[in-house]
Amino acid sequence: MKNKIIECVPNISEGSNSSIINTIANEIKSVKGIKLINIDSGEAANRTVFTFLGEPENVVKAAFKLIKKTSELIDMSIQKGEHPRFGATDVCPLIPISNISIEETIEYANNLGKKVGNELEIPVYLYESSATSKERINLANCRAGEYEGLANKMLIPKWKPDFGPSIFNESVKKTGAIAIGARKILIAYNINLNTSSKKIAHQIASELRESGKIKRDENGFKVLDKKGKTIRIPGKLKALKGIGWYIEDFKKAQVSYNLTDIDITPLHIVFEETVKTAKKFGVKVTGSELIGLIPLQSMIDTADYFLKKENQSINISEKDKINYSINKLGLNELKSFNPEKNIIDYNL
Repeated sequence: MKNKIIECVPNISEGSNSSIINTIANEIKSVKGIKLINIDSGEAANRTVFTFLGEPENVVKAAFKLIKKTSELIDMSIQKGEHPRFGATDVCPLIPISNISIEETIEYANNLGKKVGNELEIPVYLYESSATSKERINLANCRAGEYEGLANKMLIPKWKPDFGPSIFNESVKKTGAIAIGARKILIAYNINLNTSSKKIAHQIASELRESGKIKRDENGFKVLDKKGKTIRIPGKLKALKGIGWYIEDFKKAQVSYNLTDIDITPLHIVFEETVKTAKKFGVKVTGSELIGLIPLQSMIDTADYFLKKENQSINISEKDKINYSINKLGLNELKSFNPEKNIIDYNL
């Protein structure tokens, strides 16, 4: 029987302290049967994304050890950073990779959430496929208000955590909350612009992301519906989340995306539409970067799509297609893209 393999991609609210990051990495590696395949840190975002693989029981064990150690080392009451966050370990998704269903993965994610809530006394919100209500499916909803708004949010009945404390006590003041859930493969992807304008980057994100932007009247005021709710203009692409930010490390603004279902909106479409939309705002795309790992098929599909558009043959080797995609997307602009490390399939 083939082994069941799941991936875990926890995001912690620390991106510059190498001692903390290495200590947490060692917690992951201490679990037998776990392969830590990527660590991606950003100082301005003040966030580190770990990616590791293994059999479900081992992955849950490693995730718990990571969350515990992170809660000991990071104090959210003094943490700052560009990336939205509401906890020391901000989000911890489990992703089915091989020989395991999303339903089975949900059970493992829920068990992890219960253990974190009960034993570590950290407020846990189950999200994505593990969500206990429609509002909690979207991570952005769970994290709305971020850490600074958590104390008030926890007082609202519909936002009571699924596990753990339901009051903002001294312990929660330090750890914040965490979102845990099972989900499909997600691609975290940033596109670089030749501008330092965070506003323009955010406008591009608002044009394309599924949630779109707030509708405003000619005076700039929000337009409300009959029930007094803000009306939104949907964005162009489904299954896409996005924000704009300025990264001091690179002296560039970026459009930062999460592709939540690449069967609906693939990587090459996000890149192409961002290039088009950037031109509308008078800026250019200079390259892009992947955070964590990407499926091999996404790299192949990107190459095939653009080769066909350029009337070139797609009958080239897998290696050549990968290199073509790297160059087309500018994946080496800010840091090196290593197929052996950054493509999921090559790590299984």
